[in-house]
Amino acid sequence: MQSKITLNNGVEMPILGLGVFLNPAQQTVASVTTAIQAGYRLIDTAAAYLNERQVGEGIRQAEVARDELFITTKLWVGDFGYDSALKAFDASVERLGLDYLDLYLLHWPVPADFAQTIQAWKAAEKLLAEGRVKAIGVSNFTPGHLKTLMAETDIVPAVNQIELNPYFAQPALVDVHKALGIVTQAWSPIGGVYSRNSKAVTGEYDHPLKHPVIVQLAEKYQKTPAQIILRWHLEHGYSVIPKSVHEHRIKENFAVFDFSLTASEVASIDSLDTGIRAGSDPDVFKPGSYNVDVHNQ
Repeated sequence: MQSKITLNNGVEMPILGLGVFLNPAQQTVASVTTAIQAGYRLIDTAAAYLNERQVGEGIRQAEVARDELFITTKLWVGDFGYDSALKAFDASVERLGLDYLDLYLLHWPVPADFAQTIQAWKAAEKLLAEGRVKAIGVSNFTPGHLKTLMAETDIVPAVNQIELNPYFAQPALVDVHKALGIVTQAWSPIGGVYSRNSKAVTGEYDHPLKHPVIVQLAEKYQKTPAQIILRWHLEHGYSVIPKSVHEHRIKENFAVFDFSLTASEVASIDSLDTGIRAGSDPDVFKPGSYNVDVHNQ
């Protein structure tokens, strides 16, 4: 398995990166620096994570050439619309201390006001045309959202970053991505979203890391359960952005390129899918779904 994946516009993206969702600002600098020095080249943040400044500082402290890195951030839904999206992009790159982005994503769809979502995408298309970002994509879009977006705009998203792990595998959405040439990128790929949502009922084993199928494969390959799950994603060709602020886990999560799972082992993990979403539902998402002020940072 290659460590990079080619997007639908020819841009190469590292297949595995560091996510920083919910990372405390004071720990973000060190985690980003540690990840880059350990070999990571993809760093994923968002305006709504309120840690873009710290991500930028971590990048600078790592002292790796900018053109070796792939930096993603996301437009928050409160800034959807054409002019507001362009302004928000400027604010994000300023906070990051960068001249351009590698990937810019619309963070969530807003079904109740999809016209503003479309205008935000048209702004992203302008940024792409101007060379201020190398690729544009979306996050948490369903097949219906993708269809509506593409009917009104010119550019097919390069990436759709979605909730995806062995307990919520979204095979129908992945099939749509394959048909359209969209890269599937998994947030909470190890299943950490279940740790944050006790209402997500997943049966006897309440977290993928605890499931015997995962545990037994970890024992077989002398890897951690988290490494087995990340390898499962890679076998499917998904991009993954596991998060951690702990140095040993950051390094562990990157050590997944020295073994492979068999087709039957991948299928055994596929069978764990419950179809139960633990994160927010994109079909009812709205700007007030999360109480975050991206302008006060």
